[in-house]
Amino acid sequence: SERPPPLLLRLQCSLLLPPTTSSSNYTTSMKKPGGDAVAIPGDRLGELKEIVPGDGTYVLGDAVYSSIVGFKRTGDEREGRVRIDIIRARERKATVLPGVGDVVTARVTKVNARSAQLEILFTEGKMLRDTFPGIIRTKDVRAFDIDAVQIYQSYRPGDIVRAEVQSLGDSKSYYLSTAKNNLGVIKADSAAGHAMIPLSWKEMQCPVTRRKEPRKVAKTKISAEGSQERGGEASSTK
Repeated sequence: SERPPPLLLRLQCSLLLPPTTSSSNYTTSMKKPGGDAVAIPGDRLGELKEIVPGDGTYVLGDAVYSSIVGFKRTGDEREGRVRIDIIRARERKATVLPGVGDVVTARVTKVNARSAQLEILFTEGKMLRDTFPGIIRTKDVRAFDIDAVQIYQSYRPGDIVRAEVQSLGDSKSYYLSTAKNNLGVIKADSAAGHAMIPLSWKEMQCPVTRRKEPRKVAKTKISAEGSQERGGEASSTK
């Protein structure tokens, strides 16, 4: 099986279930109904000394990673190691297609001065049989100060993004938008390869190097009391 891009991705967003309460405004989990975790290519499954790599996985260094999109299945433990397989979803009888207004989860594959190109992995919490191409244009990144938007300051290749489908664009690519507060980057690795922690709607930080990197970050949860920091664009408009 093919190896994923250099930035090893670990998706920690709620796609198949509502977000769970967390100490972070942005950190949630992704589960299949019934409890199985969902994995995407590059998802780190654990240390090789603790895991027997099964179907849909590969070994890089001393760790085991997912090589496909699917559900994580844990087998019996033998001699202190557990077998893990990544199983493709097979319950769909018909191909699911993203529709206008759907909230999708996609991975950034390329960025340039005018747009970011993505591959759509999930739509409305449903895993797609095949990925679909998507585009986020500079005017669709955020809802304010549009002329000042710089794509490279908003997304990087390998980022996982929550976006809304606007329309079917040119060349059969979906036009996507992250202009709403709850849309944007939900998972990104730092230049050093570590999963970053969101600091605000426009910045994330590597927990190891402490280096900060710009992103258009999705606001995923607001406290009932409204006491948490507002991470959306609306609160930043002066």
